[in-house]
Amino acid sequence: MDESLLPFFRPAGIVVVGASTSASKLGYGIARNLTTSGYAGAIHFVSQGAGELFGRTIHTRLARVPDPVDLAVLVIPAHSMPAGIRDCAARGIRAAIIISAGFREAGTEGAALEETCRELARATGLRLLGPNCIGIIDTHLPLDTSFLQPPMPPRGGIAFISHSGAFCAAIVDWSRRQGFGFSQIVSLGNQVDVSEVEVLSAVAEDRHTRVIVLYMEGVSDGVRFVRAAREVSRAKPIVAIKVGRSESGQRAASSHTAAMAGSDLAFDAAFARCGIMRAATTEQLFDWARALEDSPLPAGPRVAVLTNAGGPGVIAADALETQGMRLAALDDSTRRLLTARLPAAASVDNPVDMLASASPEDYASCLDALLKDTGVDAALVILPPPPMHSAESVAAAIIPIIRVSSKPAVVALLGSDLTEAAFEAFCAAHVPTYPFPERAATALAALFRRATYLGALSQETAGRPFDVVAPASDSTAELMAAYGIHVIGLRLATSPQEAATISRELGFPLVMKIASPAILHKSDVGGILLDVKDAESAASGYTHLLEAALAARPDAHLDGVHLQRQITGGQEVILGALRDPQFGALVMFGSGGVEAEALKDVAFALAPIDAAEADDLMRRTWAGRRLDGFRGIAPVDKSAARDALMRLSWLAFEHPEIDQVEINPLRVLPAGAFALDVRRSP
Repeated sequence: MDESLLPFFRPAGIVVVGASTSASKLGYGIARNLTTSGYAGAIHFVSQGAGELFGRTIHTRLARVPDPVDLAVLVIPAHSMPAGIRDCAARGIRAAIIISAGFREAGTEGAALEETCRELARATGLRLLGPNCIGIIDTHLPLDTSFLQPPMPPRGGIAFISHSGAFCAAIVDWSRRQGFGFSQIVSLGNQVDVSEVEVLSAVAEDRHTRVIVLYMEGVSDGVRFVRAAREVSRAKPIVAIKVGRSESGQRAASSHTAAMAGSDLAFDAAFARCGIMRAATTEQLFDWARALEDSPLPAGPRVAVLTNAGGPGVIAADALETQGMRLAALDDSTRRLLTARLPAAASVDNPVDMLASASPEDYASCLDALLKDTGVDAALVILPPPPMHSAESVAAAIIPIIRVSSKPAVVALLGSDLTEAAFEAFCAAHVPTYPFPERAATALAALFRRATYLGALSQETAGRPFDVVAPASDSTAELMAAYGIHVIGLRLATSPQEAATISRELGFPLVMKIASPAILHKSDVGGILLDVKDAESAASGYTHLLEAALAARPDAHLDGVHLQRQITGGQEVILGALRDPQFGALVMFGSGGVEAEALKDVAFALAPIDAAEADDLMRRTWAGRRLDGFRGIAPVDKSAARDALMRLSWLAFEHPEIDQVEINPLRVLPAGAFALDVRRSP
C-alpha cells in the first residue's frame, strides 16, 4: 500500500474537526460512530465550543490535540476548508477525510474552492479523501468514520468502493436484510486528491477482502485504472456497476469506428481487459459478489438443477442458457442413484424434479450425487416451501454437502415467511442464496466468467508477436504494410485519360471510387463502380463518378478517382481503431462494407490484443461467427482475419499520434485477407 494512504486504513489516532454535541448534526453522528465502532486507536474531538462528547474532551483548537493523531475527519463549512487543511498540515496530520459538501457539485464557486483545496493538499503533502463523501468503514479493524445510522454493517469479505456517498448509505441499510456483510466501505466523493485507482490497490491488500465491488460514475485516469485493476483482479475478483450508459457524450464521428464507439463501449473494453465483471443492475452487482465471496469456481459451464417443482426448474434451465451456461448431461450411474432414491413419477433428467414430496434426505442425497458426477461443474438448488417439511430442515440437510464440495452450488430459495429461517441458515453458512432461479443463474455465470478469465491469464503472450518493418513513407497504406496488413493498392487518376492509362497498368477487373476527403460514404453518392473491364470503361467511369459526386455534394472538393484491382468472393468485415481520451487505443471488429452502420454489428477491445482476445472479439459479432460459414455462405480464412485484427491493434497502440484508423472493408477470402479501403485521422 502507498505509505501516504496508511492513515486512512490504519490510523494511529483520529480527530473529528467539527464534532457536535447536537444529535441532529453530522459532526455528532461521526463522533458517535467512531466512538462506538470499537476503534482501538486514539479519538479526539475539535469544535468551537469546549466541553465533553462521549466521555472525551472537546478541544477548541486543532493545535491542542495530543498525539497520536494522523487522520482528520473534517465536517466544517466548505468555505472554512482551506483553513482547516492548513491547520491539519501545521499539526502534522498526514491525511484528512472531507465529509462536507458544497464544492464542485455546487457550481462554479464550489469548483474554485475545490481547486484551492487540491492545491493546498499538493503544497502541504496532506492526502485528502472526498469532499462530499461519507468516509471509510472497516468492519474488521474496526473503524467507522461515517455519519450513517448505526449499527455498522456486519462483517464480511466484500469491499465496496463508491463514487456516491448516498448510494453507500442505501446499500449499507439494504444489505442488513440480504444476508451479507462488508470488509471495507470507501466513499470517494469528488476525488479532489485520492482517486479510485489508489483506493482500489489499497483495499486489495486487505486480508479480509475476498471480492471488490465498485460503483463508478467515471474514471480519473483510465490508463492507470486499467493497469491497477488488471493487477488486482489477478488475485481478487472485481465487480462493477458503471452508470451513464448513454451515448450523449460520444465524440463527433468522422468514421464508422468513431460513430459506433460510444464512451460506454470504452468502459466495456477496459473492464474486459482487466477482468472486471460489469453488472447491469445493483441486484446483479451484489448477487455476483456474494457468489464470488463464498464459492469455489466451476471447471466448466455444465450445471445440474435440483428442484421439487417442475416450473421453477424450467425457468432455471432457460435462465442458465441465456447466461451462456448449459444443463449438464448426467452420467448413467448418477441417474441410477437418483432413480433408486426417488418416486417413479420423479424426473431424473436434468433438471432433476424430485416432486413436491421430496424430503430433506432426498435433497441431500440427490445433491450429493449430482455434485459427484464428473459431468457436472456446478449445481443450482431450487427450494420452494416444501408442503410436508420445513425449508429450514432442507437447508440443514444440504448445507454440509455444499460446504465440503469443490464445486459451487447456489440456492434459489422461493417464498418469504415460510423460508425465512432457511434463508438465515444459508446466510450463516455462507451459501449464496437468491429469491428466484434467474438471479441464481446469473451468479453461477459470474463464477464461470471468473474462472474463464483466470484460465486465460495463463495463455497471455507478452509483447508484440511479430516484427515491424520500417515503412517506406508515412502513408496509411505503407504503415499498414509495415505491420504486415495486406492492402490492395490504390492509384489516383485526375483525368479520364489517366484513368484509362492506370487501368491498363493494373489489369482487370477494376473498382473505381471517388476520391474526396469530404465524402466518407462513397456508395451513398453513387461514388463506386465495380467490375470495370476495359480502359474505355475506366475513362467513361471517371467522368460518371465525378458527375454523380458533384450532383450529390456540389460543395465537396474532389481529388479525382481511385482505381484498384477488384477482389471478388469471400466475406467483408470492418476493422477499426481509435484513441479513447480515457483508456487509449481501442480496436474494433464487425460487419463491414455497406452493412457497417446499418447493422452496427461491432465489438470493441482495448488494444493491443493477442490471438485469444481477437478470437473473442470476433465471436462477439455475427460477422465473426459467419466467417466459419453459415448455410449458403462458404467459410473463409478466419485465421487471416484474426491476424489482421491483431496487427491493427498493435499499430494503433504503438502510434499514439493516430486518432483513428479504419479498414472497411477487409475482404476475407478462403485463403488470406486483404484491406480494400483504408483511412486514418489525422
